[in-house]
Amino acid sequence: MGRILAIDYGRKRVGLAVTDNLQIIAGGLATVHSKDAISFLKDYCQKEDVECIVIGKPVDMQSRASDASRYIEPFVRQVRKQFPLIPVERIDERFTSQMAMQTMIDAGLKKKSRQNKALVDTISATIMLQYYLEQRSMKRRS
Repeated sequence: MGRILAIDYGRKRVGLAVTDNLQIIAGGLATVHSKDAISFLKDYCQKEDVECIVIGKPVDMQSRASDASRYIEPFVRQVRKQFPLIPVERIDERFTSQMAMQTMIDAGLKKKSRQNKALVDTISATIMLQYYLEQRSMKRRS
């Protein structure tokens, strides 16, 4: 069984999270500059067996594509082109940044640490991936 890789794409930074080999637990992987994301993914996918890539889908409160979609969709097309054998799933990423900030507060991180945008992006990707795993588990049960 391969890993599932989650991507929280941003114009400046890309947060990445990955599952364990059994696809049970999501954990933060890295944060890379947006321009380096594809090369990072190529390198990672050569070293690890990636079964699926999950990319956040920015939607507004009415579940319509948000303004950020115009930046993310070209990246999604590029991922699909570069990794044609790996399925790409999309998942609602609403509130992941706010949830990441709350997670950092709950963990007791000091204000200086909470200002680390790279950490927020990695935690957001992890939250998104954990949500994906939970949704997939619920679908399998029904």
